[in-house]
Amino acid sequence: MSLFHLIANASFVVQLVMLLLLSASVFSWMIIFQRSRLLSDARSQASDFEERFWSGIDLNDLYRECQNQEETSALENIFMAGLKEFTKMRQQATVDPDSLMQGCQRAMRVAITRESEALELHLPFLATVGSTSPYIGLFGTVWGIMHSFTGLAAVKQATIATVAPGISEALVATAMGLLAAIPAVIFYNRFATRTESLTTGMYTFADEFSSLLYRQALRLNQPAPRKGNI
Repeated sequence: MSLFHLIANASFVVQLVMLLLLSASVFSWMIIFQRSRLLSDARSQASDFEERFWSGIDLNDLYRECQNQEETSALENIFMAGLKEFTKMRQQATVDPDSLMQGCQRAMRVAITRESEALELHLPFLATVGSTSPYIGLFGTVWGIMHSFTGLAAVKQATIATVAPGISEALVATAMGLLAAIPAVIFYNRFATRTESLTTGMYTFADEFSSLLYRQALRLNQPAPRKGNI
């Protein structure tokens, strides 16, 4: 008996379960490849931007470079959000440095939240597949065994040869459930760890950038020295 023969001769409910698990597995692998590429690019872009940021380049020049790019990375979006808010609030003469920094930090936190949501996209689907696929496969197995034993009622003498095909068909559903669940769980944990690491890096960069802006705000807030009498 081949695997195809077992699937073809399974009951309709078991075949429906197998189709559902196969679809979940295919979508899971699509998400796995897409998320792998995206997270790898995000880490590389973050490293490149931090190198440019700490190279001593003027922040206004760096801001214009980021604006001219077609696609911006997560740290670039956080940087632009913070510097844009800093420039707007600095134009208000009555704003003190502490209030200025609170506004910049709020703008960067909003940008971090948006970038984190983009990194976590589709991860709940992997978690759902990983947690539910074994139970869906088990349901198909239980249904197939019930269907197999129901068919034995019409047989006068039950033998292993009579029972084995039906049980084998049912167990295929459990195997497919495990094949769908195991990669989903492994890559979900891996992606969740990498996403958390990238998010931590965003908060670290925002804190370091806030320190630079705060020092600049203090210098701008200092009164100009008075000229002495000649």
